[in-house]
Amino acid sequence: MIPHDGLPPLRDVVARHGLAPKRALGQNFLFDLNLTGRIARSAGPLAGYTVLEIGPGPGGLTRALLAEGAARVVAVERDPRCLPALAEIAERYPGRLEVVEADALTVDPAALLGPGPSRIVANLPYNIGTALLVRWLTTPSWPPPWQSATLMFQREVADRIVAGPDRVSDYGRLGVLAGWRARASVLFEVPPQAFVPPPKVTSAVVQIEPRTDPIPCRLAALERVTAAAFGQRRKMLRQSLRSLGCDPGPLLAAAGLPETWRAEQVPVAGFVALAQALDADQAARSDKSPETNPSSPV
Repeated sequence: MIPHDGLPPLRDVVARHGLAPKRALGQNFLFDLNLTGRIARSAGPLAGYTVLEIGPGPGGLTRALLAEGAARVVAVERDPRCLPALAEIAERYPGRLEVVEADALTVDPAALLGPGPSRIVANLPYNIGTALLVRWLTTPSWPPPWQSATLMFQREVADRIVAGPDRVSDYGRLGVLAGWRARASVLFEVPPQAFVPPPKVTSAVVQIEPRTDPIPCRLAALERVTAAAFGQRRKMLRQSLRSLGCDPGPLLAAAGLPETWRAEQVPVAGFVALAQALDADQAARSDKSPETNPSSPV
């Protein structure tokens, strides 16, 4: 349980401000302060950290983050109805809560977090959770400024984030991306009845820690090979990779992968090797083209 912060119960806050959850915004409020406290503690030590929270709503998790010692919380909220409730929390914790009214898909975490150690902790709206994670994992500058991200997703999305070749039905492009640039694990489940209104699915809290030195790879090439392979995941790689516009055989040989494998059998390192082989193949083709090689016949 989080320490008593002198603020009224969340249910009273929601009723007083007329904060009926909006489905269009993917809102499902958490009223259980024991649960929000558990999420905050799962993020790791917060003392001295700036924490980015997405979609705070009436501020249940916000209160837990501040009560657990976060030096500063930057809460990005799109719904203007929630701002008065968040202002009450800011008054209770002077100088420690900054509320940014914005669409989370348009903000840059690095610009909001500033210097110093930071974490992302959020009960992400279901309708933008995957898109946000992909944005954060594909930033050109890596490693990112945040040391960890503790995020709530639908359980099926959480399973896709942490999946590898050992979990065939869940393994896909999201798992490759997350596995390449980070280490991800499911911490615990959250049942539907914990929310208001209760969603139709179980949720799960996922911990994501950026790798400081992921295997060197050009992101665009990795996205191309995973799209080709998982786009026809029932076919062998020697067939599915033909959509890359070149002979898959040399690429697979260079990556050390059997031509008869399917996408779900390839580990993250294998996809990275494929991306490297694709770039090397394209570079070789460019060197041989008449436009770039003066000795070639016109």
